[in-house]
Amino acid sequence: MAKIDFGGVMEEVVTSEEFTLEKAREVLKNEVIAVLGYGVQGPGQALNMRDNGVNVIVGQREGGASWDKAVADGFVPGQTLFPIEEAAQKATVIQYLLSDAGQVAMWPKIKACLNKGDALYFSHGFGIVYKEQTGIIPPENVDVILAAPKGSGRTVRTNFLDGSGINSSFAVFQDYTGRAKERTLAMGIAIGSGYLFETTFEKEVFSDLTGERGVLMGCLAGVMEAQYNLLRKNGHSPSESFNETVEELTQSLIRLVAENGMDWMFGNCSTTAQRGALDWAPKFRDAVIPVFEDLYESVKSGKETARVLDVNSAPDYREKLNAELAEIKNSEMWKAGAAVRALRPENRK
Repeated sequence: MAKIDFGGVMEEVVTSEEFTLEKAREVLKNEVIAVLGYGVQGPGQALNMRDNGVNVIVGQREGGASWDKAVADGFVPGQTLFPIEEAAQKATVIQYLLSDAGQVAMWPKIKACLNKGDALYFSHGFGIVYKEQTGIIPPENVDVILAAPKGSGRTVRTNFLDGSGINSSFAVFQDYTGRAKERTLAMGIAIGSGYLFETTFEKEVFSDLTGERGVLMGCLAGVMEAQYNLLRKNGHSPSESFNETVEELTQSLIRLVAENGMDWMFGNCSTTAQRGALDWAPKFRDAVIPVFEDLYESVKSGKETARVLDVNSAPDYREKLNAELAEIKNSEMWKAGAAVRALRPENRK
């Protein structure tokens, strides 16, 4: 592991130069890796492993859109694509990538497929950490490991294809074979990680649930909506309001942050923008601290877990979700967004 200074705190990370793809292939050469679930994370991880020369099969419910997607991606029914339980029975490493609610529903059947010395792999600590609510308690004679890409399943694949890779955390919850860490790192490299940093199942799920409800998705969506609505209320056009709220952020400023940090972005903006941002950032920070404290406590206490399992397990969940997403899509703000995106030069060709 390489020791890296993260703002004065030394951490150890594993890079793809240290733990090479060749080493990962060697570690996994006798493994059969079954990716259970071909929805969000499944496609990216399965395709990356296949491209990296790892023996991977997919387990998915027959007849659905995800089964058809796996076929379209080149997985062959009866050869590399199987019903979920059949794939699990064939595997030495089960990648449990169903939705959190789906993992709970399938767990009794998947548990029965685990053999002594197998590895049970997660990309999210949810099922293990909240075992009192999920009922996911692995047998003692298997490795229980985690590699969690810090991005959507889509970017796991696109970053792999453009050669950049994606950062992932890794953790070992249970080491039965004595090889759990080696297996975890090999899996992390095989799915396309640029580097891996160590965590625990608990820390992964606490940070992940907080992040996606906070800055990464929930907070971002809420703050954007608040600013857009304020501008519209004060007479600004939809185009101007959207450009000043979303388009400039996603097409310009956030790219500067990604390139070299927040100070770099500030340094490449006007002095008027710099002064305003520096003055107002602490006010926004202080205003949301109580919200983030409530959020973290809700995650830590299991309230968020109860909410997810209750709502996402409902038989009409998909219909209700589609209605919620349609409401966002059909709002003035995001209709304006569609119009703005259509006017980008690359979309007018």
